[in-house]
Amino acid sequence: MNLNTNQIVSISEANQNFSKVARTVDRVGSVIIFKNNKPKYRLIDIEKDNEIEMTDDEKIDFVATRVLKEYRHAFEELAK
Repeated sequence: MNLNTNQIVSISEANQNFSKVARTVDRVGSVIIFKNNKPKYRLIDIEKDNEIEMTDDEKIDFVATRVLKEYRHAFEELAK
């Protein structure tokens, strides 16, 4: 695996400054997060990554599920 050093982030940096890491992903496509000096996680932009292909409907379903889960209580109250 060849890595650009701009794509390597420590887990503590990712934890403390996620917005900066997300901007890096926007710029270079993915970031490898190291834990205990070993590559552990990969953060990707799912719209740019070729490994994960989603139709627009699947993207909408993904976001809708997340929103419904987060605000379920509010939706239940509104449904009364």
